Amino acid sequence: MKKAFTMVELVFVIVIIGILSVVAIPKLAPIVGTAKTGKAQSTLAAVRSAISTERQKRILRGNYDDIADLGDDTYAFKEFAETGNPVLEYPIKSCDHGGCWKRVNASTYKYFFSSDTGDFAKYKLQNSGLKCANGPDGNSEQCAKLEGH
Repeated sequence: MKKAFTMVELVFVIVIIGILSVVAIPKLAPIVGTAKTGKAQSTLAAVRSAISTERQKRILRGNYDDIADLGDDTYAFKEFAETGNPVLEYPIKSCDHGGCWKRVNASTYKYFFSSDTGDFAKYKLQNSGLKCANGPDGNSEQCAKLEGH
């Protein structure tokens, strides 16, 4: 006679795993949202740092022009259009669903918190800096989430 698990034991284990997943999944859902916001905050800080560094390099070369573009139709943050230098080591693809950045045009970038609610923070590339765009299409409340306020 071979030793094996009985059907009752297997059903019992499956029931316990089901109960644990019902309890654990609702507790983990908010953590995913927090992680995505943390990643967006990190990306925003890295992009701002890259802009500042690029600006300083240009000033040292005698170029005082503002930085005009950071991406293309595929990537939100790829390279500085004027020099071709990369903004980030790994470019971020442009998208319009929850938890990602989108390049709207050369000077406007949005971070979408959720595709369900359409919440987004809008940033403008102006005066060689990436700043929150308040106004009819921008929301300072959403920007505050990314700014850490």
